[in-house]
Amino acid sequence: MAVQPVVSVQPSMFRSPADIKSEVWSSSIFDCCDDMNICCLGFWCPCCQRCQTSTDFGECFCLPLLDIFIYWVPVASLALRSTMRERYRIRGTMCNDCLLVTCCTPCAWCQMARELKLRQHHSPIKLVGGRDLLHC
Repeated sequence: MAVQPVVSVQPSMFRSPADIKSEVWSSSIFDCCDDMNICCLGFWCPCCQRCQTSTDFGECFCLPLLDIFIYWVPVASLALRSTMRERYRIRGTMCNDCLLVTCCTPCAWCQMARELKLRQHHSPIKLVGGRDLLHC
C-alpha cells in the first residue's frame, strides 16, 4: 500500500493588485481647517455640505438627509464613506468608518469632501472613446 504525501502548506487565496488597498486618506480626520471653504460650509450649513458632497460623489442629493431619521448610526454617512474608501482603495475598516461617522460626523464629512475635491481635481475627465481631456 502506497503512502500518500502529507500536504504541509495550504494554497493561499490569490489577490490581484487591484484588490489591495494601498492608499490612505489625503488628510487626517481632524484636519478640518486645511480647506476653510469646506470647513465653514460644514460648520455653518452641514446639510448643504453633505448634500453637495453626496452629489459630487455621484450619489443622490438627498442621501445624507436619511441620517436625520436614524438615531444611533448614521447609515447614509456610513454607506457613502465606505463606498468612497472602496472606490479610491483607501485602507480602513467598516468598524472604523462606523465609529468615525457616529462620533465625529462633521469631521468625517469634511474629510470626505476634502478627499473628493482632491481626487476630482487630479483625475482627468474621460471623453467619448476612452480618451481623457488632458491627452486629447
